[in-house]
Amino acid sequence: MRQGDLSHTRHPRVIDTLRQSRNHPPQQRKEGDLIVGSASGSAIATLVERTTRFVVLVHLPNGHSSAALHDGLIGALDALPVLLRRSLTWDQGTELARHVDITKATGVPIFFCDPASPWQRGSNENTNGLLRQYFPKGTDLNAHSAQRLLEVATELNDRPRRILKRSTPADLLSELVSKKELAPVASTV
Repeated sequence: MRQGDLSHTRHPRVIDTLRQSRNHPPQQRKEGDLIVGSASGSAIATLVERTTRFVVLVHLPNGHSSAALHDGLIGALDALPVLLRRSLTWDQGTELARHVDITKATGVPIFFCDPASPWQRGSNENTNGLLRQYFPKGTDLNAHSAQRLLEVATELNDRPRRILKRSTPADLLSELVSKKELAPVASTV
């Protein structure tokens, strides 16, 4: 990097957009974003599995810089079943400037929405709205522990949803994972 080069501070370059990732079946895609606290001093990363609406909240006690999000996302993605680690769609925020490093560490390709197109992550935007019932705008999100985030995620994942025909995200995820585990495997014998 040349002295005075600020390219590392700009938005991640859009390498692949959603238009290019539509070949992915919906159950293979997660959507991600940040909900930001007062004065942009705190944040919680949110991951939503698109088909089941299963929510994972990522505790970011050290801020929401690209380094903090890098560490938090790697931990959260590594904890997911392999079935759910096929891709992640994020917005254009600078917090994901290290997306290439995250992909290398987890094997999860990251796609970016087109600029000013939050509807391309509709499940995540809706979930962030639900999360504001627990974490109102203008509050310090660092006041919430990782345990509290787990409690909120569990409550949302156990909540029946009309879009899911009154099923819960947790039940649908369990069903999806068990179907994949029981799927026949081709034999070479």
